Amino acid sequence: MLSKENTVIGFIGIGVMGKSMARNLMKKGYSVVVYNRTKEKAADLLQEGAAWAASPKKAAEKANVIITIVGYPKDVEEVYLGENGIITNGKENTYVIDMTTSTPSLAKKLFEEAKSKKMHALDAPVSGGDIGAREAKLSIMVGGDKEAFHDMLPIFEILGTNIVYQGPAGSGQHTKMCNQIAIASNMIGVCEAIVYAEKAGLNPENVLKSISTGAAGSFSLTNLAPRMIKGDFDPGFYIKHFIKDMKIAMEEAEKMGMETPGLTLAESLYSRLSALGQDELGTQALYKYWQQ
Repeated sequence: MLSKENTVIGFIGIGVMGKSMARNLMKKGYSVVVYNRTKEKAADLLQEGAAWAASPKKAAEKANVIITIVGYPKDVEEVYLGENGIITNGKENTYVIDMTTSTPSLAKKLFEEAKSKKMHALDAPVSGGDIGAREAKLSIMVGGDKEAFHDMLPIFEILGTNIVYQGPAGSGQHTKMCNQIAIASNMIGVCEAIVYAEKAGLNPENVLKSISTGAAGSFSLTNLAPRMIKGDFDPGFYIKHFIKDMKIAMEEAEKMGMETPGLTLAESLYSRLSALGQDELGTQALYKYWQQ
């Protein structure tokens, strides 16, 4: 069992969510080494006491727990299995935790590659966006060996409040697909409700007071609908990353012979926004579809 005193955490991916997650680990007294392709994004963490690693390889040399939250499956594969990758260069008994939303098949591959190097791999994607990351209230869904999950539970508990072991390698990623499928159709409903309220001449903020705590209540209605009303489309979660997630879910569903009409519609609407150059906005910018 690792203690806080003999644990060095490598954190790779200092983005909208990663920065807050790394900061929360530092606040709890962990030694944290960070790597990001753009060093400037980590500047404030370095000022607050984080150490810098010039590559994933350098992070793997310094840390015995490594957390990654990057962009796409191809980024995950490069970070772990590339020439300067974590598994390629990591030490025995290192715990590697990928919190990126990626493919279940890649999660299984990383698990096997890590196991061959006597390392412990977990797939642990998260939900909760920038708010959940900042407030340490993420939902964390974990796949991999149960013993490794229990070893890492004290770290997960610093990052989130809803932490569930889902099963063997890949199970965390499959669970995240369930999460994204549920969000996709719900986001359409949230946008339609706000637009309907506006067209009916209602005060949408008052409408939210009535519907957000009733049967229609959801994270998106409570946290993202107010941003829509204010015209705040800054990303808590990028459209480009949500499209990536939806496409993974659609591919996995197709393999299982399952139809996903709600997911397919949501992906098509977001792809229209992407074609208009809206990729860097938050998912709440789906509201803009009705403003075209």
